[in-house]
Amino acid sequence: MSTEREYQINPIVPESVIHNSRVLSNLQSITASLFGVAAGILGLESYHGFLVYIVFSIITSFLFYAVKIAPESVTEGRGFLNTGRYFHGALDYWTGGIVNGFSGFVLTWTLFYGLVRA
Repeated sequence: MSTEREYQINPIVPESVIHNSRVLSNLQSITASLFGVAAGILGLESYHGFLVYIVFSIITSFLFYAVKIAPESVTEGRGFLNTGRYFHGALDYWTGGIVNGFSGFVLTWTLFYGLVRA
């Protein structure tokens, strides 16, 4: 748990947290559409398509974490998988991408499935 002294030394700026959330949301929306294109072209149906979406969304979150968040978190001694300094909460970071990009995934999945199978 962070103490008041830590917040005085390294303050959490709300504008930065909002910016980080927007960047992550944009990335997840774009990748969800790309995953929909891939699932549609591969002709996946039903649970297989949703499974592809969930797996690749989790992989995208881990890659974003590994490239952008982990190097700073580990060097600052904040621990592994700690996203509280950069986002609203850990749950928002890890599951937000699955919820945010779902509609884009379904739309592009059905579009490309229909184009390829027609």
